[in-house]
Amino acid sequence: MVKKWLILMTLVSCLCAKTGVYEKHCIPCHEDMAVKIDKFFYRYLLKYSSEMDVKNAMSKYLKNPKAENSILVDGLLNRFGVKKKTTLSDAELKEALDTYWEQYKVFDKLK
Repeated sequence: MVKKWLILMTLVSCLCAKTGVYEKHCIPCHEDMAVKIDKFFYRYLLKYSSEMDVKNAMSKYLKNPKAENSILVDGLLNRFGVKKKTTLSDAELKEALDTYWEQYKVFDKLK
């Protein structure tokens, strides 16, 4: 009985843990911002349209953030500033962007 309980608790803790790159490195910084993380996604989607273009633009910005390649309007840039350069590896950044895309994509949700 104890063994089953330990296995169950281990599985539950694994499912609840923030183990992905997106959950560890993206969510915490955006949680306290006035502009939520989904709004950034929709701005990128409106500007770049396709999955590949959105991910490429986000990757480019995160690797070399500059005001001129930001999707934020001037008022938000003045308020929040330009993000610091990512410390994620290319593989981690790809994983985070893939997760982000899956979380907020609208294409499979439209009827």
